[in-house]
Amino acid sequence: MLNIKVLGSGCANCRKLEERVRNVIRQRNLTAEIEKVTDYAQMMRWNVMRTPGLVINDVLVASGRIPTEEEIGSWLKVG
Repeated sequence: MLNIKVLGSGCANCRKLEERVRNVIRQRNLTAEIEKVTDYAQMMRWNVMRTPGLVINDVLVASGRIPTEEEIGSWLKVG
């Protein structure tokens, strides 16, 4: 199962990123645990200076922007 974290304060960009991630997971019929991380001390674990941030399986893949669904899909490929 994929472990996905959306890092951010809950702003419009953070919500948009979470929505895109959920769309990709649904479209690809994947199983994932999605967690919203709003605590800045936790965000510093990945040295995120600008939100939103996206962490997949404990690896920061994007920060400071909203990746496209195509990008997100490429990061979620399994196997």
